[in-house]
Amino acid sequence: MMPYKIPESVLVVIHTADLHVLLIERADKPGYWQSVTGSLDAPDEPLLQAAARELFEETGIVADGERIALRDWRLSNVYEIYPVWRHRYAPGVTQNTEHVFSVEVPRTIAITLSPREHLNYVWLPHLEAADKCFSSSNAEAILQLPRQI
Repeated sequence: MMPYKIPESVLVVIHTADLHVLLIERADKPGYWQSVTGSLDAPDEPLLQAAARELFEETGIVADGERIALRDWRLSNVYEIYPVWRHRYAPGVTQNTEHVFSVEVPRTIAITLSPREHLNYVWLPHLEAADKCFSSSNAEAILQLPRQI
């Protein structure tokens, strides 16, 4: 049996200098679009490391800390885990704490999706991207983007 997921995760909003946002479509829920997101691998995994790992695993983008640098918003959202995904967590766990990051990339950057996790990607102006997200905390982070960069 797979170990339970840790109810602590990272959200990474990928954007260009002109506020176009990359969204990726979930393979397990076609039509569900989101930014990069994922749970910590271990309770003591540093948040920045988790964000860099998820960014690479889901898009192939390497945050080198220089040309491509993750930005920690020092913002956390606590939300109810969707019932459809609660079986991945220990019994009785119903909430997740999500830590928000962003990363500015050139529009021409190569995107390599993990086919196991995602079907497609799209670049959209940030307001359109926020409207397309199924997650309200993800949409809110995208709407805050102009104030964060």
